[in-house]
Amino acid sequence: MKIWQCSVCKYIHKGNFPPDKCPICNVGAKKFKEIDDIPMVGEKSDNKQKGKKSQPIKINNFEKIKSLLIKHHAHPVAVHTPNGLLPVAVILWLLAWFFDSPLLAKVAFINQVFVLISLPFVILTGVFEWQKKYNKAMTMMFKIKIITAALTSVACLISTVWFLIDPEILLSSGAWGFMLINIIMLAGAGITGHIGGKLVFKD
Repeated sequence: MKIWQCSVCKYIHKGNFPPDKCPICNVGAKKFKEIDDIPMVGEKSDNKQKGKKSQPIKINNFEKIKSLLIKHHAHPVAVHTPNGLLPVAVILWLLAWFFDSPLLAKVAFINQVFVLISLPFVILTGVFEWQKKYNKAMTMMFKIKIITAALTSVACLISTVWFLIDPEILLSSGAWGFMLINIIMLAGAGITGHIGGKLVFKD
């Protein structure tokens, strides 16, 4: 039985032929390469000829930083901040609206500010991973991930600025629109996280 590996997301398939479509990132069969064995985690492929010294490749400081961020899984680590705080913020907004509580609204706002501060780093490290690990693949899965990440960021910014401008928004007729923005933000984060999980765990 042959072993095939997706060149985009590294999914492993066993069979006489590659799958018509990668079940993880949805690229076609042409993106699958036949390999001799399943590479172990951390194992480096040896494409160098024995006895020959490789020439060192000079890279600038920005590329070094990118490599370190990818090597130490900066994106999966950083994404836990918005993914953990966003549901809390939305629940607090709902409670503040239901119970007419300015205190809960302020706590929700503070949570959301932390999310907004963390998002640029989360998006930047996500772009680095997409470029390096997934060869800038633009399959439907990655398009959805990019769109939902952008939607989450924009919705978070609108919600935060809206409350900053009008702290009484939950007491006005615009509360429905404000809450809809927050629910869209939470849904976008959930879809983005779900796709990220599929890419990481390959299931």
